[in-house]
Amino acid sequence: MSPTHTRTTEQDATVQDATVQTTQPAGTGPDQPLTAPEVPVDLAPLAAVLSPGALVEDADIIAAHTQDRAVFAPSGRARALIRARSTEDVQEALRFAHEHRLPVIPQGALTGLSGGANGIDGALLLNVAQLDDILDIDTVEQTATVQPGVINRALKDALAPHGLAYPPDPGSVDISTIGGNVATNAGGLCCVKYGVTKDYVRRLTVVLADGSITTVGRPTAKGVAGLDLAGLFVGSEGTLGVVVEIVVDLIPAIPDPITGVALFDDIRAAARTITEFMSSGVRPSLLEILDGTSIECINDYGDFGLPEGAAAMLLVQSNGDGVLEKATKDLAEFERIAHAQGATEVTISDDPEDSEMFIAARRSVGHALEKYAMNHGGGELVDDVCLPRKALDEFFARMREIAREFDVLVAVAGHAGDGNMHPNVLFDAGDPDSVARAQSAFDAIMATGLELGGTITGEHGVGVLKKRWLARELDPVAQRLHLAIKREFDPRGVLSPGKMLGELSA
Repeated sequence: MSPTHTRTTEQDATVQDATVQTTQPAGTGPDQPLTAPEVPVDLAPLAAVLSPGALVEDADIIAAHTQDRAVFAPSGRARALIRARSTEDVQEALRFAHEHRLPVIPQGALTGLSGGANGIDGALLLNVAQLDDILDIDTVEQTATVQPGVINRALKDALAPHGLAYPPDPGSVDISTIGGNVATNAGGLCCVKYGVTKDYVRRLTVVLADGSITTVGRPTAKGVAGLDLAGLFVGSEGTLGVVVEIVVDLIPAIPDPITGVALFDDIRAAARTITEFMSSGVRPSLLEILDGTSIECINDYGDFGLPEGAAAMLLVQSNGDGVLEKATKDLAEFERIAHAQGATEVTISDDPEDSEMFIAARRSVGHALEKYAMNHGGGELVDDVCLPRKALDEFFARMREIAREFDVLVAVAGHAGDGNMHPNVLFDAGDPDSVARAQSAFDAIMATGLELGGTITGEHGVGVLKKRWLARELDPVAQRLHLAIKREFDPRGVLSPGKMLGELSA
């Protein structure tokens, strides 16, 4: 999505959600916003130990780095931006912040969708996007060592000549960083077969809140020496430390797939196809869903050749682990099940151009919905819930009810194979009533995800947007454990205070 996407600030009363403020503590735990000192801390000593030009105090530049791409996620007025150019810059910034009790917001490419990278009053924005070197590709160990600012696509392209692949494949593959993917445990289109970011993180070098540095994880393909501390950092959204180096596991290049497309005049029939197909023993390399609204918006956005008038489309691929006969058999089973569940049309193709076109169409849904939003009031809330696959039928029924009840447009696309749905709420950002209804629809979607046995986020993270819902998902003991871990890693609460863990109670 482009920077023109509608956003929310604390000064924007029209679209501000009073329940997700960053300036007033709501929980009773240690992860609460720090109060800015009455006399601003002199940053000259910090500038002196950072790389030349790393500390930026220009208000316009700071403002341009103070929000990610989430709406309903307020931001405050940060004190300064630090463009880290080395691990030492990260260490010095955190030592200084720890000493002076200044909040620090770790950032990457600002492509997040939950407000996790948004600034807060008086904070130092610690941006590591310029740490973007691929340090090593080890073809024997099948690992890559990268800095956090490496773009996901850049890593994939660098691996291709070696016959290797890094499977995590978020929709933001062309713009999101490996560090950001680690921060939210990103998944993507092919995770139904190949897993998510945490499945490929072997080792992390992390700078802790006081500036100390440690390496967690394992040096070898196997290893159980000690607790899985690396696992704590994957998905921690910058609340425990700042990752400065990542060793990821790789796999041999993924074989080319066969692609199938099924169209339905009822999205619940598509949901039943998902559950039947995934319980058949077939393990597709991709299984995605687009509802009718998403299809219409994609067709308006670009010429992808998608059919008109369908209520839902399933996009499936199988690479048969490199065996064409197996892939063909997998897709034949998909075709049989889809027809049995009422598909109006099923098409199977082994033409790579067809595959590329359909994948391009699926990846374009974010841009397509943004275009629709900009032409219809400018409001778009990109949501993210993950459900048991058996609950998808009921989930789609609830989405219809929510759209009708709150008179908003809800467009759904998602990673059908693992139940990770992205219901996007489209509304008029200039109409307070429309904004209020969109907020209510968002709450209803969150509640539905939990009621159906799911989770409030599959890959976008909690950030500011969903922190109060995290408190509803976690039981009291789990909340206490989260805060105990936070306290141990960040005793002064300087890292992303008041965000992900800000509503939990000890």
